[in-house]
Amino acid sequence: MSCILSIDTSTNVCSVAVSQDGACIYYDEDNSGPNHAEKLGVFVDQAMSFADSHAIPLDAVAVSSGPGSYTGLRIGVSMAKGICFGIDVKLLSVPTLELLCVPVLLCHEEIEDDALLCPMLDARRMEVYAAVYDRSLHAVRETGADVVTPDTYREYLDRHPVYFFGNGAAKCMDVINHPNAHLIEGITPQAKWMFPLAERRMLSGQTEDVAYFVPYYLKDFVSKKPKSLL
Repeated sequence: MSCILSIDTSTNVCSVAVSQDGACIYYDEDNSGPNHAEKLGVFVDQAMSFADSHAIPLDAVAVSSGPGSYTGLRIGVSMAKGICFGIDVKLLSVPTLELLCVPVLLCHEEIEDDALLCPMLDARRMEVYAAVYDRSLHAVRETGADVVTPDTYREYLDRHPVYFFGNGAAKCMDVINHPNAHLIEGITPQAKWMFPLAERRMLSGQTEDVAYFVPYYLKDFVSKKPKSLL
């Protein structure tokens, strides 16, 4: 197993964790508002000091890659890339919507085997960023920007129970209004839940190019390296 520093700044919550051997061994967060520029450096310094004091060398940095707050993602990804350059460790990216599913799967045993998970991040009005996953976290529908109407998720709701969660979910429930639609409240993306996803990427060699990695909102603009570097 690896020692991974995890960073999430995709919403108003700023959080940092350290995991080792598949368990979270250090965690800190601030949920008082979008003050990542002030808090993140302190949290990272404390987390790395914790690892150093226990003689645990870091193998990688994992960062929430979005979607989410434009400014928050920029701060988190910049910090993660700076650490990777500075101490020469690997960079791992974890989609924010996939990260939201982890506490649901680990803490809600009542979810049916055939249920689908629909994490949502608020994009104002009746718009959300959302994806649809099965319980194995296979994407049934990839991340997209949705204007929520009664029919937006009907093809899934007519066949499966669907659990909606994240900071964009509550406002949608009256509109969705389907007997198979269930709301789980209080789910936010947090670095302490990142380790199962980061470990899986580490073991499979799914690392990022530190120089060229960008968060979700820029992925369509930086889709590949310059041809001279291929």
